[in-house]
Amino acid sequence: MTIDRREFMRIMGLAGAAGMLPLTACSRRSQPSDLYEIPKFGNATILHTTDTHAQLLPIYFREPNVNLGIASMYGQVPHLVGHKLLAHFGIEPGSIEAHAFSYLDFEEAAFQYGRVGGFAHLATLAKRIRAERGHENTLFLDGGDTWQGSGTAYWTRGKDMVEATNLLGVDVMTGHWEFTYHDHEVLDNIQDFNGEFVAQNVRVREEALLFEGAPAYDEETGHAFKPYTIRNVGGHRIAVIGQAFPYTPIANPQRFIPDWTFGIRESEMQRMVDQVRETERPDAVVVISHNGMDVDLKMASQVTGIDVIFGGHTHDGMPGASVVDNASGKTLVTNAGSNGKFLGVMDLDIQNGRVRDFRYRLLPVFSNLIEPDREMSAFIERIRQPYLGTLREELAVADQVLYRRGNFNGTFDQLICDAQRAVGDAQIALSPGFRWGTTVMPGDPVTMENVLDQTCLTYPETYVREMTGEELKHIIEDVANNLFNPEPYLQAGGDMVRVGGMDYVIDPNETIGNRISEMTLDNGERIEAHKSYRVAGWAVVGEPPEGEPIWDVVATYLRDRRSTSIAKLNTPKLKNVRGNPGISSYRGEILS
Repeated sequence: MTIDRREFMRIMGLAGAAGMLPLTACSRRSQPSDLYEIPKFGNATILHTTDTHAQLLPIYFREPNVNLGIASMYGQVPHLVGHKLLAHFGIEPGSIEAHAFSYLDFEEAAFQYGRVGGFAHLATLAKRIRAERGHENTLFLDGGDTWQGSGTAYWTRGKDMVEATNLLGVDVMTGHWEFTYHDHEVLDNIQDFNGEFVAQNVRVREEALLFEGAPAYDEETGHAFKPYTIRNVGGHRIAVIGQAFPYTPIANPQRFIPDWTFGIRESEMQRMVDQVRETERPDAVVVISHNGMDVDLKMASQVTGIDVIFGGHTHDGMPGASVVDNASGKTLVTNAGSNGKFLGVMDLDIQNGRVRDFRYRLLPVFSNLIEPDREMSAFIERIRQPYLGTLREELAVADQVLYRRGNFNGTFDQLICDAQRAVGDAQIALSPGFRWGTTVMPGDPVTMENVLDQTCLTYPETYVREMTGEELKHIIEDVANNLFNPEPYLQAGGDMVRVGGMDYVIDPNETIGNRISEMTLDNGERIEAHKSYRVAGWAVVGEPPEGEPIWDVVATYLRDRRSTSIAKLNTPKLKNVRGNPGISSYRGEILS
């Protein structure tokens, strides 16, 4: 069968976006299952998942329609959405790939193609690729955010996901939300993990090391964990350096991990790469990172000697690898989405002690197209069995797509805010801009499991307290500066804090203190700096409040209602973003 010009250009576009040219063009795909037929290339294959957030079962997940790029990141990946993203990667609109990588026609396409992810389906796909390549020629990396995000992960303290990744065959991982368990739980889980946990940028505080006897992987260097490992893949030595989330003690409670310090530590990364290349003589150096894609792209331009950065944290499902120039050559940067929706496959051609060429595919995991692995299915059934009564409780029925992902309020976020306001008798509600959380389709029941998927963390306590307008503005400005800071190294990931009961105007291109204006209550009343307002919230990073867990608040709210009807979506008005390719189909007002 021959391919027509449109299909040929699509294949060439995908290849170019991935920094490669295929040796031959395969015939036009006629069946969706052909998504998983990847021609063999090179002599070493690296599989990559990240940010699965403990989602053992297939789920729905809507990609963002807002992912704004500011300053140097304007119009650059990952800050492209909708048709702009598809055009950049040469993906045909309306195709199964278009559904996987964009929000376009989400409801119709989700009903057509079904759920995505699921560890049993991911296991089948990973086993197939490893069998085709030869197990000894493959390496499986996990970028972290694996032990958190579901009810069973919370109740088992991440143990269910440790066992799941063991069954999946993960060889090396790093972390972020893993550190939201207590330090002794983290160490215990790492002990049970069959692979290796690496993190060059996590140190033990000197005082804890010297005076408190805190454990360390290396007391001389202060590394809390093994910084790197060497793996033989296809007869080639591949160094894997770990980069955990740099801002963990700021974004999450430090009280759980008081003896560990974090940071980007670019200079230490450069020294580590240089040391590994000099002493270990590897054929390739890769980094398993939880920096976030903007940070990875900058690190790739600054640090030399890294062949590939396998990135996570920002949940960006990028169909191709970015090729970044630096002082001594080029570094590839990938990001493999979230929730078990994708499996990254990097084929490397290693010759004469260096990476000569590569092919990269980010495979969407469609559960309808992949037979579930029996061993993993049996494990999932066993681990969930004690909790099914709670998980399956039907609280209400969704009357629209309930989703989270995007720079500003999603419908499930609004539901959480509405619940806090109603149950707490508050004027305003605040909810964190987490990027984890699955999607519920219209007409489907909203179960307790769905609520836990959106709210289940280890510091779920809620509060209702008086807060001034000035305090509110400070909170929103601070989050906006984290998200829209033009310096990637000052971004800590996540999206804007979600709000209920209030509106505001935001100019993402402004400086801190000047991005937020015109804050008003839902009734149009202007929020005044020195006036107090009754505010509900949750997920306090400091000392926890005494309120009930957020999932109980949302469940109480939903049990009293037959549907999830949302009266108003509190999306802010946007300034100076018109024409930005990181925004499409915005449900709020764009002023300029």
